[in-house]
Amino acid sequence: MNLLSIVTWTALAAAPQPALISTDSLARMLESESVTVLDVRQPWTAYLQNHLPGSVWLNVETLRSTSGGLPFQLLPAEMYAALFSRAGVRADRPVVVYSAGDQFDIDATFVVWILAGFQHPRIYLLDGGYAKWQLEGKKLTQEYPHVEVTGKALDPHHFKMPTAVLGEVQQSLGKSGVRLVDARPADQYGGSAGAQRRRGHIPGAINHPWKDDLEQRDLSLVWKSVDSMRADYAARGITPDQDLILYCNSSTEASHVFFALKYLLGYPKVRIYTGAWSEWAERMELPIE
Repeated sequence: MNLLSIVTWTALAAAPQPALISTDSLARMLESESVTVLDVRQPWTAYLQNHLPGSVWLNVETLRSTSGGLPFQLLPAEMYAALFSRAGVRADRPVVVYSAGDQFDIDATFVVWILAGFQHPRIYLLDGGYAKWQLEGKKLTQEYPHVEVTGKALDPHHFKMPTAVLGEVQQSLGKSGVRLVDARPADQYGGSAGAQRRRGHIPGAINHPWKDDLEQRDLSLVWKSVDSMRADYAARGITPDQDLILYCNSSTEASHVFFALKYLLGYPKVRIYTGAWSEWAERMELPIE
């Protein structure tokens, strides 16, 4: 690992960490302090039908675009700062992100992952999402919040993302101390499914489908306990002493595993390969299993 990598890891490790928040805790927070709540459900009609009080709708697909012909890539920090500012995100106010819950937790973790790149001090992910909130009969509304764009917006100069590029993934193959983790469903990892040019996985990658971090509890799909997740990852050889590079199809599924490893389990060295399987599978000269 070079000096730049060491400095980057040190800075990211020292940054405030996002956390889970329960529906009950969020309900109390909404009554006691100013909070920015981001609704990242798709389609947009879900937000129009109803949403959590004070929540602002954010289209997840505005947070990535094609770069050099490669789809699903991150945007420049300045564009993220502008988008989040329009949604009312401020550096001095907690922000809570929720998705539909159930099968769509990856939308929320993707937004949290990007927000965390700004070193925002208080970022929360709603455990169980909209589905759990609605099931519990908590307040919903059709009113839009009043959003002010202020000078407390996020600073793009503070933006740092723990990512890996194609060359780094190539160099990691067979390298001691580096582990590739494939966050896609097992059928895509095994090569029996997938939309890309080729099917399978990057050689040596371990499969940990993102949904394995969740469990059904009281009719809601929520995050497993820390102890349970720690045991699951360790059983697959995914341990905190490794340099972990995660990937999926478009960084969304990998962001879910990133949230588990980095923010819930405290693994120190975790990155996302943003080119993803979509880049690797299209490059016919690259090996696959």
